[in-house]
Amino acid sequence: MKFLILNGPNLNLLGRREPEIYGKRDYAALVAFVKECCASAGAECEVFQTNHEGVLVDMIQGALETGVDAIIINPAAYTHTSIAIADALRAVEIPAAEVHLSDINARESYRHISYAGEACVATFKGKGFDSYRDAIEFMAARLAGK
Repeated sequence: MKFLILNGPNLNLLGRREPEIYGKRDYAALVAFVKECCASAGAECEVFQTNHEGVLVDMIQGALETGVDAIIINPAAYTHTSIAIADALRAVEIPAAEVHLSDINARESYRHISYAGEACVATFKGKGFDSYRDAIEFMAARLAGK
């Protein structure tokens, strides 16, 4: 089982960007946490972060060539603006789960829409790093047919 974990803009600033919303742990801690969760679920993973929308689209499309079984994506601000990311997720037809550290529905009204989420089989939000764990466990169970 192979997962592609994609993280969008500003997640590289975890720990210093609005810690009251996103927590005090940094991006390196998130990557370590995600890798540990994937290993516990019996999955290999590649974890990637970029601040550029087109790079996320390229990574999603590239998943077709790398044997990825599932995509877990935190599109960050692109959640609310990127039809291109949603279209790429639909085009590759690889099951995807959307993840958010905060509960986007409990925040500003402009954050309530998720274009990417409409192209995903599930959304996990509002639990900090544990949102990633829940998404990884969900996708592992889904792929195992449970």
